[in-house]
Amino acid sequence: MKNEGLLSIGELAKFARVTRTALLHYDHLGLVSSVERGDNNYRYYSYHQIASTNLIMTLRELGVPLKEIVGVLQHRTPESIMALFSEQSQHIDRNMAKMSASKKLLSTLKSIIEDAVGVDEQKIEVRWAEAESIFLGPQIDYSNGKSIAEATRDFYKYCNELDRNMDLNYPVWGVYSEERIKRRDWVGPDRFYFKKPDSRDSKPEGFYLTGYDRGNYGRTHALYTRLMAYAKEHDLEICGPAYETYPLNEISIADPNRYLIRVSITVKQPQQ
Repeated sequence: MKNEGLLSIGELAKFARVTRTALLHYDHLGLVSSVERGDNNYRYYSYHQIASTNLIMTLRELGVPLKEIVGVLQHRTPESIMALFSEQSQHIDRNMAKMSASKKLLSTLKSIIEDAVGVDEQKIEVRWAEAESIFLGPQIDYSNGKSIAEATRDFYKYCNELDRNMDLNYPVWGVYSEERIKRRDWVGPDRFYFKKPDSRDSKPEGFYLTGYDRGNYGRTHALYTRLMAYAKEHDLEICGPAYETYPLNEISIADPNRYLIRVSITVKQPQQ
């Protein structure tokens, strides 16, 4: 017969949401010991042990080794328990910050892809764009024969030296100055940037002459040529930089020759 006011091992497992096997192991370690044994040698537990079992499970889910839990709880004092809780609260805060950064990254990448899927790749148009938060790198100096690959490496190095905790998982794109666009110099951006929420810089709102093409990184000459021809035909005045992006790249496309290229050139508002 069940002991009155006590829980069987099955009931404790159900209420504490833990397996019977785990409870037997915890009993063996002295963490959650049965308070009584019945005539049939069954283990019985107190209702109060639901809370202590849940605490053990919470610590295990946080990655605290079982050996450490045994050491703390077998010799527990209010001070040692407070120290453990404080340490684990800080651990949670760090993980929450990492998870928040990861969610922000995934949301940004998802929005970039969503904005590109299904676009009319043959269409060239002038569109109004809202300001975007971006991280903008320093001016690139190619005078010493620096390659684009070397410039890219220097950009990552710059970001890391500026902030060792900066999230560098965002796709890196290029900015071309108004002067270079007008002289048709489209090889190697003046500056690198990436779209990053809550960053210090911004791509300004305004009108952008925008077009698309398919190809690997740097295969943009044909697209720029089409855009410049469109600007001339429609009497559009270029008044700012061009932003070269690859919204569908290695993250979402297996064939590098099928990456989606988008170029947006700053222009004055078209006359009605």
